[in-house]
Amino acid sequence: MRQLLLFFLLVNAPNLFAEEISGKVINVIDGNTLEVLSEDNETITVLLSEVDCPEAGQQFSEEAKEFTTKLALKKKVTVQLKGKDRWGNKLAVVVLKNGVNLNSELVSKGLAWTYKAEEGLAALEQGARDQKVGLWSESEAEAPWVYRRKQTMLAPKSR
Repeated sequence: MRQLLLFFLLVNAPNLFAEEISGKVINVIDGNTLEVLSEDNETITVLLSEVDCPEAGQQFSEEAKEFTTKLALKKKVTVQLKGKDRWGNKLAVVVLKNGVNLNSELVSKGLAWTYKAEEGLAALEQGARDQKVGLWSESEAEAPWVYRRKQTMLAPKSR
């Protein structure tokens, strides 16, 4: 009996600590950053995990924000928290009431890059690249993390 219990705990350990929150999207900050009002009336800001939309000032940043707004704003969602990034931001997969995965949708429409750790998202990104949709219609699409680094290097140094 103990061995069976231990086996169950080991197999399900990742799911035991995963947190899901149900709520309503009350604000779309950018293509991959949302504010969700939980059923407990707590406002939670989340970044979509494994994806990165163009930054403000980059091509397709407005399209990504508009797409996210159209799909999620004022809609009930399930937020599957996946941990935090190195700056303490909550990372999440956001699933709409109809079962649509917002993270995946952004990638498949060519409105976000994915981090290659997630095979399913990598395949969606490759499909968008092959079809030249969204940001992949541009010959020199610059990744948001490259753009942010350039902006940081160009920012005036404070004394």
